[in-house]
Amino acid sequence: MTHPDSGFSRKVLLAVSDSEDATLALRAAVDLTNKADSELHLAHAWQAAPPYSHPAIAMATDSGVCEEDARKVLFQQLDALYAAGGTAAGAHLLRGRPSTRIAVLADELGAGLIITGSRGLGTIRRLVVGSVSEGVVGLASRPVLVVRGGDRAWPPSHVIVGDDTSAGAKRTGELAGAIASVLGIQMLLLRVHHVFVDASEAGRFRETAAVSPEVSLGRHELTLNQRADALEKRFGLRPRVSVREGDAASVILKAAEESNECGGSALIAVGSRGLGVLDRLRLGSVSTKVLRAARGSVLIHPS
Repeated sequence: MTHPDSGFSRKVLLAVSDSEDATLALRAAVDLTNKADSELHLAHAWQAAPPYSHPAIAMATDSGVCEEDARKVLFQQLDALYAAGGTAAGAHLLRGRPSTRIAVLADELGAGLIITGSRGLGTIRRLVVGSVSEGVVGLASRPVLVVRGGDRAWPPSHVIVGDDTSAGAKRTGELAGAIASVLGIQMLLLRVHHVFVDASEAGRFRETAAVSPEVSLGRHELTLNQRADALEKRFGLRPRVSVREGDAASVILKAAEESNECGGSALIAVGSRGLGVLDRLRLGSVSTKVLRAARGSVLIHPS
């Protein structure tokens, strides 16, 4: 059991389904909440086909059948939770668009973390509602841990935090540090040197653009080490730090792959702070790219 001030979420919401990744997400939720002595809630949301959908889909997703199936999934996962040594403070059956209902429930409960697998629905219903995990990440005002990657993915051997100069990245690092402390694993603070800069950093970028690459790199290392100092003071662990150049998402994903090749399993943690609206439409945010491409688990912290 961790100290009450460990920094880990006091209340966690687990979005359950009958997928393989949902089973892994349940294992992660039990592991984290048991070690942190946190309150765990389970939720399963279901949605019948909209009236404008194809008749074959509408038949396959009859409202009564969907609700009964959803109830079975929720109670099966509740049984699995108890069998895994976990306890539930609540079990919630929700009707409506799953990503929306999960995000709303997290706010109502005051959950500090949402945990979900990367796949949550059968083929037909996935065509209707899209990717639940990505929808939750896009809508939730709470951090979301998307668990995937098979049996070796959890528990992870370490956490890789995609850091930048933002306050959002600081909060991401703090939650990642809490998870690393709870699990007793290593942590890497990784900053990508001068890749994408939004309007909030434009002034600082102009100031540093005229200096030599060595000086600019040194400044990044200095501020990154300051963040590592703060995390060590709070959690009693010293993160490794690394400053690299390149595309932010690609560098983060490559670092995770390097870890996997060495026999470990990396949990990637990034903030959802991205680009301006136009650039986000053109390029996509770093967090979206990482979420879609990572083979292992991803923690997304909203800005």
